[in-house]
Amino acid sequence: QVKVVESGGGLVQAGGSLRLSCAASGIIFSISDVGWYRQAPGQQRELVATITRAGNTDYGDSVKGRFTISRDNAKNTVDLQMNSLKSEDTAVYYCNVRGRIFTKEYMYWGQGTQVTVSS
Repeated sequence: QVKVVESGGGLVQAGGSLRLSCAASGIIFSISDVGWYRQAPGQQRELVATITRAGNTDYGDSVKGRFTISRDNAKNTVDLQMNSLKSEDTAVYYCNVRGRIFTKEYMYWGQGTQVTVSS
């Protein structure tokens, strides 16, 4: 059974930092691409950051220079370090794990973790 679990959310003041963690089990994590997405109330889910199985990273324009994504394949985790947080970063943050084994593609989402930034 595949499980994707996010942790590390919470309430922080503007300008502060939080570190989110995504842990996956039941899949071959090292061959998976992983992304963090977020969804604020009344808005569409948007890309925050992604990291490929090769370690290549990409960021949404609104978080470039403030957020850093990293992975530890030995622990099956991907972290999102969020610095200089703004009120507009308030959202539920979701982890997405996807990949392909031979011809079969897979994609899994976690349940999300709430991040609230107070101004």
